Amino acid sequence: MIRRLSLANRPAFRTVALVSLAALSLGACAHKGGRPKNTDLAASKVTTIGVNAYLWRASLDTLSFMPLLQTDSNGGVIVTDWYINPAAPTERVKVTVTILDQDLRADGLRVAYLRQVNQGGQWVAAPVEAATVQKLEDIILTKARDLRRAAVAG
Repeated sequence: MIRRLSLANRPAFRTVALVSLAALSLGACAHKGGRPKNTDLAASKVTTIGVNAYLWRASLDTLSFMPLLQTDSNGGVIVTDWYINPAAPTERVKVTVTILDQDLRADGLRVAYLRQVNQGGQWVAAPVEAATVQKLEDIILTKARDLRRAAVAG
């Protein structure tokens, strides 16, 4: 004759069942204020294109006054054509922005800045101050952070 043992009568089973039930009940209370905010909505890693979308948009916005020669959203490269500032017609600049990462990070951006001056009808390479490149990187990063904040808030 086979005798059926009821698991509910075993003390060890009751203890495990009660502990499991308590853990599940307390697990539902883990977040204060109800449901957690949807952080994926404006994650720092937005990759609908090949690179971080906030850095990409901020770079395009920052360089919008310059003519664009090449843009590659999958590779994260923006190359401008030579730009002559009407206030300084003997000087021209060319900028290349490379987005290196899919995350919104300060080291995920590289800016190359070329400057030439006109001497006797010839364009000659001129030095670029490191502060100029740093300032341009800071402007792009600040705009990217602002875009991300706006996406989180709105």
